[in-house]
Amino acid sequence: MGKADSKAQQMPVVVSLVIPVFNEQDGIADFATAIEAVRQQLDGQTRLELVFVNDGSSDATELAVMELAAQDNRVSLINLSRNFGKEAALRAGLEYARGDAVIPIDVDLQDPPDIIPQMIAKWRAGAKIVAARRADRSRDSWLKRLTAAAFYRLIDKLSERPMPGNVGDFQLLDRVVVDLLLQMDERIRFNRAMVVWAGFQADEVPYTRPERTKGETGYSYWKMWNFALDGIFSSSTVPLRMWSYIGFFLSMLAFLYATYIFFHTLIFGADSPGYASTVIFILMFGGLNLMAIGIIGEYVGRIYAEVRKRPHFIVRSTVGLKDEG
Repeated sequence: MGKADSKAQQMPVVVSLVIPVFNEQDGIADFATAIEAVRQQLDGQTRLELVFVNDGSSDATELAVMELAAQDNRVSLINLSRNFGKEAALRAGLEYARGDAVIPIDVDLQDPPDIIPQMIAKWRAGAKIVAARRADRSRDSWLKRLTAAAFYRLIDKLSERPMPGNVGDFQLLDRVVVDLLLQMDERIRFNRAMVVWAGFQADEVPYTRPERTKGETGYSYWKMWNFALDGIFSSSTVPLRMWSYIGFFLSMLAFLYATYIFFHTLIFGADSPGYASTVIFILMFGGLNLMAIGIIGEYVGRIYAEVRKRPHFIVRSTVGLKDEG
């Protein structure tokens, strides 16, 4: 390593932690304590700032963060006007974060803050993206492990770029990556696929996800299903192409069957009509048509959301931002 590179690595830097919160009043204090322990592990050339995004909480989350901001000028808060969802809250945090690098992280401590120094070290070594990858999912239920494995395998096959398995939003992003993500103006966002699409030099830090200590997860299986659909349909057009092939294949089968019926009738005469086989064919092709229309509808709905060009989120108020008038 040259002197210039060594000197660059010693320059003071700011790392912004973007923390979307929704009804997390009980976890704010514990999270702040954990981050303070991380600060003690960092050298004097690295400063952590906390950017909380209150995604329309109905409990005392806002008050808890405001109390923390009153004690620590490195804490800021963006209050959204309602619940816009985690992806929109992440974009809000990216827009307001001013660090040389940004780390989205959950407040429930299942994204362990104690690996942040390792992520920063890999970033200082040259990586533009440092993903935290879950090395062990044994604490999850069998259903969660099964669905997660299926999702990561499917999204990897369908995406334009290979998707790393067991990697979520908890990753360090260099400022150049953050600026690029902010230029990508999609309303239906799947941040982890957008990060992969951006390219750049990437590295990983493996970790074991601890149990949630406070509160309850806001992600039901229904929400995770919708999240998976957003991930698939916003990052790939393969489902549309697949149905083109399926439609062609079924059309060829129908043509061959019609040819068979024509010559069979011409040579042997008309058979008695088969009610059961007719109903089966009608139901099968009707179901396939509805499924294909549903997939097209998913894409049309997303096109509709993009065409309206409504804002990604609406900010109701902010606390602790350095550029406030």
